[in-house]
Amino acid sequence: MARPMPLTLRATLPGGQILTCFAAFALTLGQVFVAAQTPPAATRFHLSHAAMGTEFTIDLYAKDQSTAEQQANVAFDEIDRLEDLLSNYRPSSELSRISRDAGNGPVVTDPETFQFLERSLFWSQRSSGAFDITVGPLLRVWGFYQHGGRVPLDTELKSLRDSIGSEKITLDEEHRSVSFKNHHAMDLDPGSIGKGFAVDAAVRLLREAGVQSALISAGGSTLYAIGAPPGESGWIVKVEDPRSTGITAATVLLKDTSLSSGACTQKFFIKDGHRYCHIFNPQTLRPMEGVLQSTVISPSATDSDALSTVVFVLPPEASRQLLTSMPNTEALLFRGPTPVSDCIAINWQGQPCSPNHSSSKSPSQEKGN
Repeated sequence: MARPMPLTLRATLPGGQILTCFAAFALTLGQVFVAAQTPPAATRFHLSHAAMGTEFTIDLYAKDQSTAEQQANVAFDEIDRLEDLLSNYRPSSELSRISRDAGNGPVVTDPETFQFLERSLFWSQRSSGAFDITVGPLLRVWGFYQHGGRVPLDTELKSLRDSIGSEKITLDEEHRSVSFKNHHAMDLDPGSIGKGFAVDAAVRLLREAGVQSALISAGGSTLYAIGAPPGESGWIVKVEDPRSTGITAATVLLKDTSLSSGACTQKFFIKDGHRYCHIFNPQTLRPMEGVLQSTVISPSATDSDALSTVVFVLPPEASRQLLTSMPNTEALLFRGPTPVSDCIAINWQGQPCSPNHSSSKSPSQEKGN
């Protein structure tokens, strides 16, 4: 149930630690922390909703609790609708139908799903395949769908080669149809873009409902800030340094823009002392190595979500070249593990990476032209 946020907030963090904030609001969201001063007039409400395998939260300013709940529930209903449409865990979803049937011939789909696939293929092409929604078989064979983890045989991976690659998907805009060039079923996975797509949809409805100040979060991995808290210039977001617990790598001010992070600090498994990440290189068919976290700021939550994977997978120089042509897009990349670790900023405004962090390398800046 929604409730006005008081001047003193107590929140239970992972591990049972109690966080108490006075006169300022703090919200722990996975890799990011959000803070803003209590407004003098409107009241802040915090609402949450389980969807897409995570918890969506909306912090918004409204005149009363009833208004806040009504506005937030419209957004949450939209997120649920998109999950029904795009979930690869639900056999009844439109995306699952396409995965099953598009190998047999063109499948006509609805405008929204077609738009989702268009944007997914756009980022696959722009990133030279670093972003790819056809990686479902990889997540399955490596055991991430079962939350257990396993290391597959090389022969198993080779057998999947014909099922991986967005270039095997054909979109016919005139007929709004989808077909697979390999003529068999594929396993489309929306995990690297779906939450951002849902956040953008929620933002549109919140704006239509008259919301002028809100922060929408998809499990902490993708945020979008509508406007700013009353009397403030924006929403303060602190990006945690994955190399050291409790260290802030960068502090940014979000207003009418999005921030997404991809990380290997939460979804992974360890086998024979080796850590395997849930983010894959589609070219090698293997989990990424030597990267801890990527954070991207972009005007669109759909794009920041996809780009957080792109920056995670591409070499830093390739990411720099890609982001140079994208206005208002910034990235922060953490490589590791320590002691050989660094923090690379691409088009990032301000002074990223904590100067107090102990590392064998100094933070490196890569600026686009």
